[in-house]
Amino acid sequence: MQRKVIISCAVTGSADTPGRNPAVPVTPEQIAQSSIDAAKAGAAIVHIHVRNPQTTKPSMDLAHYREVVERIRASGTDVLINLTTGPGARFTHDASDPSKPGADSVLKSPQERVRHVIELKPEICSLDMGSLNMGDRVFVNTPAHLQAMAIAIKDAGVTPELEVFETGHLLLAKRFIENGYVKPPGMFQICLGISWGQPATPEAMTYMRNLLPPDAPWFAFGISLHQFPMVAQTVLLGGHPRVGLEDNIYLERGKFAPSNAALVEKAARIIEVLGDHVATPAEARKILGLAPSNA
Repeated sequence: MQRKVIISCAVTGSADTPGRNPAVPVTPEQIAQSSIDAAKAGAAIVHIHVRNPQTTKPSMDLAHYREVVERIRASGTDVLINLTTGPGARFTHDASDPSKPGADSVLKSPQERVRHVIELKPEICSLDMGSLNMGDRVFVNTPAHLQAMAIAIKDAGVTPELEVFETGHLLLAKRFIENGYVKPPGMFQICLGISWGQPATPEAMTYMRNLLPPDAPWFAFGISLHQFPMVAQTVLLGGHPRVGLEDNIYLERGKFAPSNAALVEKAARIIEVLGDHVATPAEARKILGLAPSNA
C-alpha cells in the first residue's frame, strides 16, 4: 500500500564538519538558503542548528536563530521548521579536577536551551530524551531538566520531536507522555549509529520501533555511511527518514555531498523506488497533526 513519506533534513548540526566539506552551511544566510533548497528538493521538515559565522563552532545566539527562521519564512516556502534544543548539554571533566567541567563543556539551564523556541515558535523543536556517552564527552540531559524543557515547549504550543538514542530514552519519553508533559501520542526520532548509542542496524531500529506508543509518528536516521541504508529501512518499517549534512557529509563512498538538497534528492529516489511517495509540507502537517501553514 502506497503512503506519503516525510523527509526531514538536518541542515548543519554542531560537529566540526565545515572544514571537511565546504557544502556544510555556517552563516545564518547559508543555513537558511540550504534549508530552502532542501525544501525545494523534497524535504518537508528542516532541522536547524546555528553556528558562529567567524569560528564555525556551534552557537546558541538568538539573533542567528531569528535570522535563519525569518529568512525561511520570508522565502514563501511552507517547509516545517524544527529548531534544536540540544546545545547546552555538553560535559567533559576538568583534567586536574574531575568534579569540575572542563574547558570544552557547555552547560546551560533548561530556560536557556529553549529560549529561542519560545521566542520564535517553530512548528517543531527537538528534545533529546536522555544522557549519553557521545564520543569522548557526555551529553547530559537529566530528567528534571528535560521535564522543565518539555513543559516550556508544550506551553509555547510547539511540538517536541523526541530524540531517542537508546531504549532508555524511549522509555523515559513514554513516561513523559503518560505524565502529561508531552501531548500524546508523541513524535519520535530514532537516532542510530552515534557513539555510544543504539547501532545503525535493522534489528536495532525494529526493536525501538516496536517500543513506540501506538499511532506515534516516527522518524529515524543513521549517521555517516549508514544514512541511506537507514533511509530504506525506515521506509520499509513505516517511518519517515532524516538525511542531511548534520549526520553525513558524503553523497556516496568517497564523494562529498555538494548540498543538503542532493542528500534529500537521493532519499526521495529511495522512497519512490520502494513504491511510496514523498510528502509535501501540507501533507506532513496532516500526518503529524499540526495546523495548516499560513504561508
